[in-house]
Amino acid sequence: MPILNVKISQPASDRLTHDVSEMLLELTTRILRKKRELTSIAIDYVPPEHWVVGGSTLAAQGTNSFYFDIKVVDGTNTKDEKAQYIAEAFAAFGKLLGSLHEESYIYVHDVRAEAYGFGGLTQEYRYIKGKT
Repeated sequence: MPILNVKISQPASDRLTHDVSEMLLELTTRILRKKRELTSIAIDYVPPEHWVVGGSTLAAQGTNSFYFDIKVVDGTNTKDEKAQYIAEAFAAFGKLLGSLHEESYIYVHDVRAEAYGFGGLTQEYRYIKGKT
């Protein structure tokens, strides 16, 4: 755990999928201290002519953009960690995509442990089970 949902204003590319996923795995494990082997990433590609910012497509603006959200258990990361994660992820996407539109977004969702889980078990259950 966690899960990241990523949208990128580029044509689909195996190389970009690899580069983005490796970058996000590195940042997520290093800054947010999440386990690499439990981190899932789903990447969707959106043609720049279908991504609109301020009434104009990214294709017309000659820029690229991305959006991703990540769900983490509430209370497992500090404000400073989340701020560092957002800043480093934005910079890393800029290096990967070039000409990055400022209106590119990252959303770190803090979700309740009793309402979030994988493998049929909540994170709250795992926490309590680990204490016994």
